[in-house]
Amino acid sequence: VQLQASGGGLVQPGGSLRLSCAASGSIFSINAMGWYRQAPGKQRELVAVVTRGGSTTYADSVKGRFTISRDNAKNTVYVQMSSLKPEDTAVYYCNAAISTSASASYRGYWGQGTQVTVSS
Repeated sequence: VQLQASGGGLVQPGGSLRLSCAASGSIFSINAMGWYRQAPGKQRELVAVVTRGGSTTYADSVKGRFTISRDNAKNTVYVQMSSLKPEDTAVYYCNAAISTSASASYRGYWGQGTQVTVSS
């Protein structure tokens, strides 16, 4: 199983970016999918999570600015980031709880990370 994240880059304050993360490989089922981020010198923190049914949870710091969504047919999770601030600068990682067979438990998988830099 692999998670491939894309969409990071350099953006000015107030700008927008959309990150994508596609899961591939021997996938039977995917439960929650989410995004985390880690800024230099800080711990990795939750950004947003979406369940298979579409329920969402956001960090207080991104509420009203970021929108997480998923396409279950494509095993892909997205986060639309708007009104970006310099403090949103971080490496963004996707995560998914994946089961590889009907008898296997869900386990978490991580993507490789994509850099988001918000700067003028």
